[in-house]
Amino acid sequence: MRIIAVDDEENILHALKRSLKGSGWDFETCSSAHAALSRAKEGVAYDVVVADYRMPEMDGVSFLEEFRKIQPDAERIILSGYADFGALTDAINRVEIFRFIPKPWDDLEFARALQQAADRRHLLMENRRLADLVRVQQGKLSRQEMELRRLEEESPGITRVKWGPDGSVLLEDFD
Repeated sequence: MRIIAVDDEENILHALKRSLKGSGWDFETCSSAHAALSRAKEGVAYDVVVADYRMPEMDGVSFLEEFRKIQPDAERIILSGYADFGALTDAINRVEIFRFIPKPWDDLEFARALQQAADRRHLLMENRRLADLVRVQQGKLSRQEMELRRLEEESPGITRVKWGPDGSVLLEDFD
């Protein structure tokens, strides 16, 4: 399972890492929303993205909204020390968060939420693959289109190539 967590407080990121020590999961952290968005654009597919609700450069819902544009299949979780009902409603309605986890969190409950989110993502991906297979069998989808979908799931952005006027491939600057 591949997870990325974003929080402007380094001590929170260290605590999250400690709580998952020994899990065997690939757990990345970023202390800025922009750094996490850049990382997501690099084509590394994340199963789960965890974001603090209150960050100085971009709030968690706005961040997850942007992340969702890059990797729509990643499950989204909000972590917050503020019990703001309006913020929770906004997160549910705008970015369809999987869970809202309050700070301070229970380590076991946090790990369980991540596992459930990853399990849900994998189930949705398998359902999509099986539905595509049926579409191929019915002639509604070509094998090439099915393979493009699989590649996009595996490495987000890989199928969206920008071409220059001379036919060259334009590479996006991730800085």
